[in-house]
Amino acid sequence: MTRKYFGTDGVRGPYGGPVMNEEFAERLGEAAARWLRTKGRVVIGRDTRYSGPLLEQAVARGLATAGAYPASLGVLPTPAVARAVRTTGAVLGVVITASHNPAADNGIKFFGPAGMKLTDDQELEIERLLPSPVVSPHRETEATLDERLGRPAMDDYVAAARTVLPPAALAGWRVVVDTANGAACTTTPPVLRALGATVIGIGDAPDGRNINAGVGTEHPEQLAARVRAENARLGIAHDGDGDRCLLCDERGEVLDGDELLTILGTHALEQGRLVKKTLVVTVQSNLGVDAAIAAAGGRVLRTAVGDRYVIEGMVLEGATLGGESSGHIICSDLSPTGDGLMAALKAIEVMLATGKPLSELRRRLKKFPQLTAALKVREKKPLETLPQLGATTRALERELGDHGRVLVRYSGTEPKLRLLIEGPSDESVRSGLARLEAATRADLDVVG
Repeated sequence: MTRKYFGTDGVRGPYGGPVMNEEFAERLGEAAARWLRTKGRVVIGRDTRYSGPLLEQAVARGLATAGAYPASLGVLPTPAVARAVRTTGAVLGVVITASHNPAADNGIKFFGPAGMKLTDDQELEIERLLPSPVVSPHRETEATLDERLGRPAMDDYVAAARTVLPPAALAGWRVVVDTANGAACTTTPPVLRALGATVIGIGDAPDGRNINAGVGTEHPEQLAARVRAENARLGIAHDGDGDRCLLCDERGEVLDGDELLTILGTHALEQGRLVKKTLVVTVQSNLGVDAAIAAAGGRVLRTAVGDRYVIEGMVLEGATLGGESSGHIICSDLSPTGDGLMAALKAIEVMLATGKPLSELRRRLKKFPQLTAALKVREKKPLETLPQLGATTRALERELGDHGRVLVRYSGTEPKLRLLIEGPSDESVRSGLARLEAATRADLDVVG
């Protein structure tokens, strides 16, 4: 049985739509509490979207209906909520966020007692326990939410992050920080300032409707320009819930998650500190990562797309470093989930240890030529039923052999088909992507 509502990162959709509304959020909260089979505190955090407080109340009503005790952490980055689950002894954590999506969207994801995202099977169990709308009607009354933990949870997270680097380690540094008008506005800048940096902030004035709007990891252009204008040492961008990190070097050039993972992985190998000599990435990461890690004496393990699949792979392998090209970086010795602030601090740690700027460190990764496309489709038909796309994919794989790869998959959070091709030359990937797009349009109803 497949999940109907949960995607790769919780339940997500347009606020007010058939899924992301108060009625469904209340039922989901009730189902989650029933799934726990034990009474206890459930902590709830959210990003800065205007719909966040309404969905928080709805989830809390559902939790309370099934006997749980909801506690509000207020606006807090996802990794800080994951940490709070462990430090407060909560039986469950809930984050109300749609990550990098626009303000009109929202979502709900869960963290278990260890601060880790739930597995596919656990999410499926929750779906099976969803009460029907008739049995559990939407109630307009507000739930009683314990709000005493919000400030302590934020202070604890900030204090923990400050210990990653020595005191005053960033004295004299100028750092541009783009917090996407999201949840990291009150955490990342204070940490960097406490370490001595001069912080130039952008995307730091949330109003409920401007989260990710032209700022954050999806829109790094403003960050890059500001780094150059301010003569900054580096730039840091987060997404709306603060679990991603994108860096910009002192020249204003943007680094993606693959470059950051390669920097962290190769440095850890050089220091003899990469556990199991293994870096865990997804099938989306560039093949150049494998080459760089192998050259440094390590190996790469690949998983399905989604940071929780990376985490599952890390746990099974006993590895402590992994992530995605999108900027979800997991340093499990610091955080049980993707953490944009911790990832940035670890990158700075490498800069301090080597005395090298990001523009030099990023050369550790020599990327294979790669192109991607995301085509919006009206219906996600099973890939195995698409004859043109299947034949084209197989033909390209034969042509590329060991010198490239093709990846075709549906987005887990949006109605999109994602295409990726890597190869030995720019021309080979350009022509290959064009063939994939043509085959997709032959098999699917592509919007736009």
